[in-house]
Amino acid sequence: MVSGSLRVALVGAGGVGERHAATLATLNDVDLVAVTDVDAARAQALADEHDARTYPTQADLLDNETVDAIWLCVPPFAHGQPERLAIDAGVPFFVEKPLGLDLGTPEDIARAVEASALPTATGYHWRCMPGVERAREVLAGSPVRLATGAWLDKVPPVAWWTSRSGSGGQLNEQATHLVDVMRALVGEPVHVLAAGARVADRDPELVDPATAAVLSFDTGAVATLAATSALAWKESAALTLVADGLWVQIGETSTVLRWSDRVEEVPDEGAGKVRVDAEFCAAVRSGDAGAVRVPYAEALRTHRVGIALTESAVAGSPVDLRTSDE
Repeated sequence: MVSGSLRVALVGAGGVGERHAATLATLNDVDLVAVTDVDAARAQALADEHDARTYPTQADLLDNETVDAIWLCVPPFAHGQPERLAIDAGVPFFVEKPLGLDLGTPEDIARAVEASALPTATGYHWRCMPGVERAREVLAGSPVRLATGAWLDKVPPVAWWTSRSGSGGQLNEQATHLVDVMRALVGEPVHVLAAGARVADRDPELVDPATAAVLSFDTGAVATLAATSALAWKESAALTLVADGLWVQIGETSTVLRWSDRVEEVPDEGAGKVRVDAEFCAAVRSGDAGAVRVPYAEALRTHRVGIALTESAVAGSPVDLRTSDE
């Protein structure tokens, strides 16, 4: 348990790190005391905004600062060492999604987290959105029959995103939010089949410009999932659910629920992104590792589905998750 102000640190001062730093600054009794990034100037700029110190590496930071928690906002390809350093130092950590490019590293980290009993949290903030909470309530007595998810976007402005060895692809790096909400509201995927759009003479190291998938769930439900980065703008990211007599559409800014005789809209207004940080801070204060909606072990279950989808798209063959799950 922690009394008084939480002393927290940040690894990664890019756009996502900046967002978490801004959110943490709005929370009571939370002090961002240290920042590190491979880009020293970027780390210094963010640290200056929050009256924090900078360090050349995460190891230097942990050697020289006493912190109650650390946020790991690193790209998909960089996972592994940041989590291990936090675990070895006995520091609870919040890690951004996805958990990596493969299953081996996240599986190892999950075992180490379980052995340490440290509180952890992950960047699956959609689960914290008020609309997702409301959807869970109304779907409790109405099982989902069909889910359709679509992430229609542009290429993000970071150099590593377009390569398979950098991001792992759009299903792994972006549409994982939709997979996570499917798991929360529909059931556990047991079978997936995905395909990627092919472009003649395109470097095979580049991620597919579009992907489409079909998923089957242990509840009997079925789903489709589509993603593209071929646009010059972000059109939408949304998940539509159909239950008996009920239609639900979950987007990044609001959720709409429709019955035959009424419509209900639940706005988000950024609540999910604040809650995901605030709930982890509360868990660190209490020492209750189970007080977080998507701790590392739960995020790993979503990550397994994402890896299965990615592997299916590359191989062009289905993946049965009942034989690959723990």
